[in-house]
Amino acid sequence: MSPMLELLARHGYLILFAWIASEQLGAPIPGIPVLLATGALAGTGRLGLAAVVLVATLASVLGDSLWYVLGRWKGAPVLRFLCRISLEPDTCVRRTEEIFERQGARALILAKFVPGFATVAPPLAGVSGMSAPMFLATATAAGALYAGAYAGLGYLFSPQLERLVEHATRVGHGMSVVLVTALAAWILFKYGQRRRVLRRLRIARIAPEELKERLDRGEEVFIVDLRHDIDVQADPRQIAGALHLSPDDLDARHVEIPRDREIVLYCT
Repeated sequence: MSPMLELLARHGYLILFAWIASEQLGAPIPGIPVLLATGALAGTGRLGLAAVVLVATLASVLGDSLWYVLGRWKGAPVLRFLCRISLEPDTCVRRTEEIFERQGARALILAKFVPGFATVAPPLAGVSGMSAPMFLATATAAGALYAGAYAGLGYLFSPQLERLVEHATRVGHGMSVVLVTALAAWILFKYGQRRRVLRRLRIARIAPEELKERLDRGEEVFIVDLRHDIDVQADPRQIAGALHLSPDDLDARHVEIPRDREIVLYCT
């Protein structure tokens, strides 16, 4: 048995709990490999499959509950903080709000299987006002499905996974270099993509101070509030005279936007 699997066999439940809880709290560590590995160990009788699923579910609910409470307590700023540290901060809030609006409580289950969404969904549930009993029930089901799916795969394919881990251990340094290089290349690509988008947007941006000066001078500027309904519920303050219009309503309500004056859009 490889040193990695040996360590998991001895301290599997403790490592699994700490790893999954850290993942749900936002640490950049994937939980799937550990679930597969502990599931494989259950397949060889070194761990119990039901215990693996239970421990992972508890860890998942613990992390999700903390973010849910922060979402109820602090509101939308928590979402913006999480998205600011993601690889796609400019679309993160909008994308997660749209998914949550379409799916409702089911979004918590979907989030477990969508990279980048798992940490943002629980505080969004708090911001949107989901009740605590509904959240706990859904978060528990989501954690159990997530843990059961991947630990179950590890259980079913335990012989193949154990051979794969043994091979990866022999390859060792070379595989690590390849994985780190691939991850670094992906991060650089996303960073460059974001810089190009911001460079194009900066040409058409207006600072809040400049907008206020123009309004104070009496200039005819039409302001459109593009914030999502969830953001408005969390912070109902609005620029005086602004038209609140969800992007989803543009096709039906575009006639409300005048064509004879400059238009300023804001979404935060």
